[in-house]
Amino acid sequence: MKEVKGNVFNIQRFTIHDGPGVRTEFFLKGCPLSCIWCSNPESQNPKIELGVYKKKCIGLKKCGGCAEVCPSGALNFYRNKLVFINYDVCKGCHKCYEECPSDAIKVWGKMMSVEECMKVARADKGYYDRSGGGVTVSGGEPLLQADFVAELFRACKEEGINTCFESTFFGDWNKVEKVLPYTDLFISDIKHMDTDIHKKYTGVGNKLILENLIKLTKTEKPIIIRIPVIPNVNDDMGNIKNTADFLLNEMQGKVRTLQLLSYMRLGEEKYMSINKEYEMADVKLNRKSFQKHIEEIAEYFNDRGIHTLVGTKEKE
Repeated sequence: MKEVKGNVFNIQRFTIHDGPGVRTEFFLKGCPLSCIWCSNPESQNPKIELGVYKKKCIGLKKCGGCAEVCPSGALNFYRNKLVFINYDVCKGCHKCYEECPSDAIKVWGKMMSVEECMKVARADKGYYDRSGGGVTVSGGEPLLQADFVAELFRACKEEGINTCFESTFFGDWNKVEKVLPYTDLFISDIKHMDTDIHKKYTGVGNKLILENLIKLTKTEKPIIIRIPVIPNVNDDMGNIKNTADFLLNEMQGKVRTLQLLSYMRLGEEKYMSINKEYEMADVKLNRKSFQKHIEEIAEYFNDRGIHTLVGTKEKE
């Protein structure tokens, strides 16, 4: 049988936000959504890609090694600095990355085997055992690599490691079924209850997502739902009420915890690195008043009997 590999764009050890205890989190590349507030734009393209951090470039005059080794002329310079890579002609050899001495070029994505990931996870098993932690897979959208996640989680369960699957749930249910037997906890977002508004801001409608969340409820697996609270997108009380109705009626009140995540202006430098526009660049936000608004939303959910936290960390 051919070995299954996953395209991993980031690994975070000792994280405490995505699942219980101390965790190792594998971020898989590729996502069918393109949320305008996404703080990890490098996660969206399912292919391995290069990012350019022009502030780190020491320039053609002092260096120029990347331009010398590039076989396709894909590197574009402005005022002596590397500014972006033309992917239409880039051959994906990564010679420019290997040549760069200043870390101005970043490779987003690496094909890893299950055993390579398990080697990383095993290094922290003592922390999992003491804290009730384990391994979390996130994205991007890990359903795009469901076979790989299923094999990784199978290996985790064989070694007594807790598993958490964080997903948009925009994917075929048969992909969910592949990871279901080996997953201890599921985490997902509800970004908006109106499918047209959802599509406007994420690129896809929400019908499939909501259908999958209802199906997931029936599996009796623990579920954490998150709402990324985005100003002037999903923070109006009409949408909040509709979300509460869905959680209580369609998901039968079986969500373990609802977590409200405050919009944070993150990842702008990463957008520039892959020559992509950050669509929320003009958003002005009074952080103090917005935080108060989020706390009022949390109070509304709690008053309706939905256990709600502001942020991701549950109290011990």
